[in-house]
Amino acid sequence: MPHRLDPVENAPNDPSSPVLPGGDFPEPTGELVQPIILLVDREEPCPEDEGIAVAALASVKALLANPRHPYWRIWAQGAFAKSVRRADSKMFAKVTLEFPDHELAEIGTARALGFAPMEAGSLPKRLAKLQVSGTVLPPGEPMEPTSVRIVLDDSLGMSTGKVAAQAAHALFAWVLEGKPEELDAWRAAGCPLSIERIDSTAFRKNARTADGPVIRDAGRTEITPGSATAFVSVSPRTQRRP
Repeated sequence: MPHRLDPVENAPNDPSSPVLPGGDFPEPTGELVQPIILLVDREEPCPEDEGIAVAALASVKALLANPRHPYWRIWAQGAFAKSVRRADSKMFAKVTLEFPDHELAEIGTARALGFAPMEAGSLPKRLAKLQVSGTVLPPGEPMEPTSVRIVLDDSLGMSTGKVAAQAAHALFAWVLEGKPEELDAWRAAGCPLSIERIDSTAFRKNARTADGPVIRDAGRTEITPGSATAFVSVSPRTQRRP
């Protein structure tokens, strides 16, 4: 899903000169994808909504930590492809050590690593071997509402991995296209984030006043093309600069 704003141009304290591929980052020849590695502990897995929220936060933290990585611009002009992969505790630790250019996100008991975009056809072997489908997390209790919330259409019946990618799309789009003062306030507050699930009727109604773009899925997997899946909602206290 293309977006009108550029992550390089919209990044805080960004120099005016653009960053283009070159050196260690040659012009990509295939699709770019952003890997997100979600910790799924075999003995004590985090609740599903915490896992969804932390995957979305990891995606955005990777941009905010290194907004001038040359692949963000190209990736954002395409389909915003993300790959949410799971790792158990042992593998999560190995990935953390082997790939230091990551950003760790933590929400409650949930942990995820976010990376800058990579070529989908040439992911490092360690990352490529991690499973995408079949991620299952316990439902847990609804999350306490935070100043920034990702609202999901719960009637679509998406899998954990699918809905995590949709939530990440929504948060990323809000960061790129939302009001700068909202983003500043959210970051100053420590990036609080929660998940809110509502039925399709309430989703359609509330989407009219969404604080960021309403995400519509391309329909490659699980759901009908064009289905509206997620958006960000910001409370009044976050809309004011602290």
